[in-house]
Amino acid sequence: MDIVIIGAGLAAAKAAIALREGGHEGAITIVGDEKHPPYERPPLSKDFLMGKSEFGDAVVESESWYGEHDVRLLTGRTVERLDVAKHRVELDGGEVVAYDKAILATGARPRVLDIPGAELARTLRRVEDSEGLRDAYASSSSIVIIGGGWIGLEAAAAAREAGVDVVVLEAAPLPLQRALGDEMAGYFADLHRQHGVDLRTSTGVDGISGSGPLTVSAGGDDIEADLVLMGVGAAPNTELAETAGLEVDNGVVVDEHFVSSDPDVLAIGDVARARNTAIGEPIRVEHWDNAIRQGKAVARVLLGEEVAYDWQPYFFTDQYDLGMEYVGYAGPAHDVVVRGDVRSGEFIAFWLDGQRLTAGMNVNVWDVNDDIRDLLGRTVDRERLADPDVPLTALMEGEVADD
Repeated sequence: MDIVIIGAGLAAAKAAIALREGGHEGAITIVGDEKHPPYERPPLSKDFLMGKSEFGDAVVESESWYGEHDVRLLTGRTVERLDVAKHRVELDGGEVVAYDKAILATGARPRVLDIPGAELARTLRRVEDSEGLRDAYASSSSIVIIGGGWIGLEAAAAAREAGVDVVVLEAAPLPLQRALGDEMAGYFADLHRQHGVDLRTSTGVDGISGSGPLTVSAGGDDIEADLVLMGVGAAPNTELAETAGLEVDNGVVVDEHFVSSDPDVLAIGDVARARNTAIGEPIRVEHWDNAIRQGKAVARVLLGEEVAYDWQPYFFTDQYDLGMEYVGYAGPAHDVVVRGDVRSGEFIAFWLDGQRLTAGMNVNVWDVNDDIRDLLGRTVDRERLADPDVPLTALMEGEVADD
């Protein structure tokens, strides 16, 4: 088979690597609109933003790897059209690449609020965005961050480390409320306030104006700042799929084998809304771990193996002196059980649907995430779960709940 991978991010690179490692001998072409070889994005709001790592540390493989493994890497190029009837992709400049199978790995782009002056705000998605923001931190004294999600809070932590005054504007009553629920969202809110962030919740933004400083109108106040960063989520890049006639619903809809409504087009990474057999429903996940796993899994599918999207979502964050890992998929109504003392900054939080464990988050407690993953889906005793003296492995006897 000749395979074209549209998009040149982490998921695309992992797919190409796994295809070659698995013995695929057909042509592989990767097309991406960034000028760089595929790289990992988490450092852009963490170490790279703070000047603690170099861009080269985030690159998946050197450009020479692609040539050495007969993978055609086209960077700085745009796919104008995916023609599923003729099995080809049409690139800028008129070039056409034929395929037997195509993988959509087009990722996502920052959402932008529909407000006056939105174009004055920075966004954070690509390495150039992070470089520009890092340089701006060095010469600025204040920033307004619109959105209290993971990107916004990580950027806030980096700004505070650089000595920049930070205002975070969050529309919801708490930052991360949808992801973590009230109790743990409140923990992150307190963390940032303790580090000097002016966190304003239940606050909508009406507009941005000015040219230096900028003025953000929000919640009845006009807030002046040298910089404005908008971090209000990401939208999947589904335009090629839509034009090609593929099913799209908050992402390219694919089954548990990453196959779209066209059997010769697959989708992975941020753009894919894939059926997760562990959870029992389609989900779209925008995290580093998911890109790696789906890239490897789609390669195995194309190599003829029986592989399904059957793992629990995982993500991590670093903010100030907090390091956190989260695995699972909890609903907003699920109860929280805490093991350890939240005030110490070292604890594990668990989410339960009745007695069934749906997610776990370890905060500054290490080498436990695999055990938490193994517990997911099991019925557990809440008192034993909360007791630090009961090893997590001792809870494994709980039966796996029937979904």
